[in-house]
Amino acid sequence: MVRPRKIKHVNFEPGVTYFKPRAIPLNQIEEVELTVDELETLRLVNIEKLSQADAAKKMKIHQSTFQRTLTRAREKITDALVNGKAIKIQGGEYKMPGRDGTGPVGNRRGEGRGFRGRMGGPSAAGPNGICKCSKCGFEQKHEQGKPCVNIKCPKCGQVMTRK
Repeated sequence: MVRPRKIKHVNFEPGVTYFKPRAIPLNQIEEVELTVDELETLRLVNIEKLSQADAAKKMKIHQSTFQRTLTRAREKITDALVNGKAIKIQGGEYKMPGRDGTGPVGNRRGEGRGFRGRMGGPSAAGPNGICKCSKCGFEQKHEQGKPCVNIKCPKCGQVMTRK
């Protein structure tokens, strides 16, 4: 029987979840899926400059688990950069602090505390809004937690954008 994966604690929610090489159409590009917990390992080591031992404690996992997750993340990023693949950030076995103001305070405004963080202000799209097809003009209500760029138009198959 396979041992279940340990839930990792993540204190960062990416504002952007899709990166692609320029000039390659979406219908012709291969994707690499980077999980949210893999992104967190990269952030803690490369941005926060934590040691692997300290970063593992922050994520509430063993250092060897952290090392394997970090190695997987680096391999995926390298594959995408070298082979011209898109990077899609989603999924993984992780837990985020509560969105009711009980989460830990991060280094940036509102991080982990239920606020909009860097996406706040008058131009923030927020949980409401419309996903629109730039090709045929089809519109549908935005579903919270599903970026419009990850939804294909039901009429023409084109990727939707946020209106």
